[in-house]
Amino acid sequence: MPPRRQKLRNGTWIIPGTGERTRRSFTLRSHSYDGPTAADDDQIQSLVDAPTLRDKTRNAWHNVVVSADRTWAWAQSPKGRGTIKCSIAYLLASLGTFWHPAAKFLGPMDGKHIVATIVTYFHPARSAGSQIEAVAIAIIAVCYAMLIGICSMATSVLLGDVLDLDKFSYALVLILYIGFGLGFVGWVKQKLNNPLVSVGASIASIGIITIITKEGSVHNAVFSTDKIVQYLKILFMATVISTVVNLILWPVSARNQLRQSMRTASISLGRMLSMISSGFLSGAEEEFTSKSFTEASATYTTTLALMNKNARESKYEYYFLGHEQIYRHDKAVLKSIESLAQSTGGLRSAANTQFELLKEISTGPLSANIPVSPSTNVFSPVFGRSFSSSFKSNSRFTRLSSIDEASDERSDREDEFIPTRNREPSFSASSDFSPRSPSEIFEIFIELLGPSMKSLVHTMAEILKQPPFDAPGSPIEVNEQFKHSLAEAVSLYNESRGAALKELYKTIENARSTSESIQADFEEVAAACGHFSFSLLSFADEMTKYLDALEELKYISEQEKRTWNWLKFWNKIRALWKSRTPTEDDVENQALMKPVKRMRQSQLPQGIPKVMKNEGLRWDKAPANGIWNTIVRKMSPVIWRFLNFIARDDIRFGLKVGIGATLYAMFAFIPETMDIYRHWRGEWGLLSFMIVCSMTVGASNATGLARFTGTCMGAIFVVINWLIADGNPIGLALLGWAVSFGAFYIMVDRGNAPFGRFILLSYNVSSLYAYSLSQSVEDDDDDEGGIHPRIREIAFHRVVAVGIGIIWGLIICRLIWALPARKKFKEGLAVLYLQMGLIWKRGPLAILLRNDATFTSYMKIGEQAAMQRYAAQLQTLRVSANNEYELRGPFPFATYGRIMASTQRILDAFHAMSLVTQKHGRLSEGEKALLNHTAEERAQLCARICHVFEVLASSVMLEYPLTDAIPSVMVIRDKLLGKIFRFRKEHNASLDRTLEDELAEHSNGNGNGKAGVTAMLGAMGQVPNLGDVTLEEPDYALLYAYALVTGQVAKELKVVEKELEGLFGRLDEDAMLLE
Repeated sequence: MPPRRQKLRNGTWIIPGTGERTRRSFTLRSHSYDGPTAADDDQIQSLVDAPTLRDKTRNAWHNVVVSADRTWAWAQSPKGRGTIKCSIAYLLASLGTFWHPAAKFLGPMDGKHIVATIVTYFHPARSAGSQIEAVAIAIIAVCYAMLIGICSMATSVLLGDVLDLDKFSYALVLILYIGFGLGFVGWVKQKLNNPLVSVGASIASIGIITIITKEGSVHNAVFSTDKIVQYLKILFMATVISTVVNLILWPVSARNQLRQSMRTASISLGRMLSMISSGFLSGAEEEFTSKSFTEASATYTTTLALMNKNARESKYEYYFLGHEQIYRHDKAVLKSIESLAQSTGGLRSAANTQFELLKEISTGPLSANIPVSPSTNVFSPVFGRSFSSSFKSNSRFTRLSSIDEASDERSDREDEFIPTRNREPSFSASSDFSPRSPSEIFEIFIELLGPSMKSLVHTMAEILKQPPFDAPGSPIEVNEQFKHSLAEAVSLYNESRGAALKELYKTIENARSTSESIQADFEEVAAACGHFSFSLLSFADEMTKYLDALEELKYISEQEKRTWNWLKFWNKIRALWKSRTPTEDDVENQALMKPVKRMRQSQLPQGIPKVMKNEGLRWDKAPANGIWNTIVRKMSPVIWRFLNFIARDDIRFGLKVGIGATLYAMFAFIPETMDIYRHWRGEWGLLSFMIVCSMTVGASNATGLARFTGTCMGAIFVVINWLIADGNPIGLALLGWAVSFGAFYIMVDRGNAPFGRFILLSYNVSSLYAYSLSQSVEDDDDDEGGIHPRIREIAFHRVVAVGIGIIWGLIICRLIWALPARKKFKEGLAVLYLQMGLIWKRGPLAILLRNDATFTSYMKIGEQAAMQRYAAQLQTLRVSANNEYELRGPFPFATYGRIMASTQRILDAFHAMSLVTQKHGRLSEGEKALLNHTAEERAQLCARICHVFEVLASSVMLEYPLTDAIPSVMVIRDKLLGKIFRFRKEHNASLDRTLEDELAEHSNGNGNGKAGVTAMLGAMGQVPNLGDVTLEEPDYALLYAYALVTGQVAKELKVVEKELEGLFGRLDEDAMLLE
């Protein structure tokens, strides 16, 4: 046996920037960094612990200085600047009420506080692109409100004044303009599921509610444009203030933020790639739980959401400036980064296979009987996961010691040249060395391919750590040598990989004399090695696409061509018309699998799909004799389609909002309740109802609580500030700025936008409104003091109105077509499991045989991205479900979090298998023979996994306990591995005997030879007659990669099964179900 190798030799690697080949030493390991330790001079010091008065005074002064430094640093940060910008914009907006010329411009009517309201909703702490979007949404919202207001007044004048049908006009206004008008607002809010659209819906609701239920023109059947004109002036003033502050005071560009986030993502991926590969080479699973890796992973996860947000906002900037092409190529680079991240997940999954396969070495029941060398540390926790259970009983395991990088490979010696011509691998396949344990297979593989693998990883990591992104307009400095260096590194890696795998399988051949179980374990471990090396090659392919996207972005940026094709709306109409027209004989565009429609990032899961509801029409089999039967046969499908349309969740939500708003607003038109509605400011209750109504009950609960708490806090601030300022406009403006500063700090810095917004809106509607009353505005609000406003009564009326609106919203969300987030989450998770089961049932390898000419993945185009987005939206529903309260107990938030984590790992395994099938290339004759020979077992394995997914989906959906009879996936997988092993053994034996017969025939001169087909062991059938086809060792790699990924999926399914058992229990054979 060769001496155990502890250090990894150097290999030739490519310097990315120059393309130079070198053998200079380097390291992949990230230096542990716990961040700078704060010095005592930067800490707040206790006054109590100071022994003397002088020390207390010194500490107090020190604390003042430290607090001032921290405050100044915060004021220079993006969040600090955003908070200051918003408070300044609010101060300017409040001058629309406090400054007489601005108030005179807005007219003598009440409602000037809405300027501050719009600025609060569309605050300037956003990028320029987001500001463009916000202004557009605000304009659309106000114009829609004005349209509804004009139509409602016209209807009232026509029916109430001309036709003298007052009550009928009230009813029609309620149904059409409150019910359908506000219902449409609610439908748009949930359909688009965009924060800016939600606040735009609130702005539209304010205008509609004020004009119809408060202003009085509809009640008096008078057509007045005064309020319409005032609202347009309010919109103009608010948007100008917000936009000017946004663009002048510390402007923020979404294009710059997009480039910066792409830089951060690229660097994080480079760090993750280095640490994953370092963990594989060293055998240190702790690398994945280290602080450096956790920080890099968390940074990328946060940056991914930020990248998508910045890309959406930068679109408005690029389109406004005429740089549509640059945006499209920026988006392409972003997609390349996302693909790199998915490949990183696949690489990590492949590395985990190593740890999972060899953990049994240290934890297996036979490990105590294994002879180990004195230098082996039998207690080092290095690897994880057991082998195939059918091969475990007779396995002889030895510990795989950690494979470290050489001690001279430190980052501080990277400039020194280490001569390596005399450093040869400590192992050679030609030495007839026979490994004794699977751990030695890993050591042999890393001895052979480790240097080349480390070199390729270092080359790619250095490219990722040098992103070329800079501010838009500045040149993109893409090093043209990067692509050539990557190609050279991949070429070196491919040469070494092919040789390493060949030598590895030769080594396994030398171990034929070992037991069948050990031989099978050897092959499984070898497959794990090949799987990781292939995943790394797939990452390199994605790196090439990433560099291509960068080159195209650089080329387009240098052109500086401006176009505004997005203004040519007729082109979009023409394209839409062409897309609806089917084309015939277009063979090139007919893919084997049609692409999956892209799921919006904001789109919520729809629950049970139509294809599962069995809602097909069966009227074609009904009798058609007689007039009545004919009418029923014709009309029933029409009615059924209409009711099916009404049953959609989004349509039901819009109807629910419309019904609730109509029932609430009718008190503004009933003579007996009209005065009560006005006195208690029912319009603000109706607005609160519109804000609280959300798609799910959990979201409504969370919004309602934040709305009520914020309103109470705002009312308290109003009373205090009014008593301090005593109605003085300057004092009220400054105190209002202080309140806005705190509210915007909650919104911008702390990230709790709804809560901070509700505080400030409550303050607006009381403080600014009260000052307007004191200025003798044209309003019928003498019941609250008139020119001498009673501030406590005003604030109390707002709190009561908001509270009633919140309660009404919660009642409507609960009683009318209630949609609990718990139900949506469980339906969505069940549908996701069913979808995953059906996808796997297609057979990841069967597609290679069915589509031998054009290799595609077993997954449709866009299917992986759709499932990832679906899983992300399930996480959103899980958070909403945590805010729902049921008598049977709280939502199991943590348990479902672990289930979603396992589900995400299964999706990563799906992606890893997709990469294998996508980039495998044309099947060799040996691979075809293997796939055909194992078709039955693979079909059984796919069906078994699909079955388990269906069982888990049913348990999640129905909340039923599982049984003890869930079929095992590993049994079929072991059967597949056993058949592969026996095929290899008997086929090799057959080849050896054929060769011996040929030699005997040549020596004896006769033409009678033995058949080259022998019976296989057990019940596996016979080795097929392959004719001239000769199977090579790499032909087995595809099937072993499939078996490895299947093992990962089976393991995570077991985890989900255990979690569901903890939730719902498990039925055994003694359970009595008949009651």
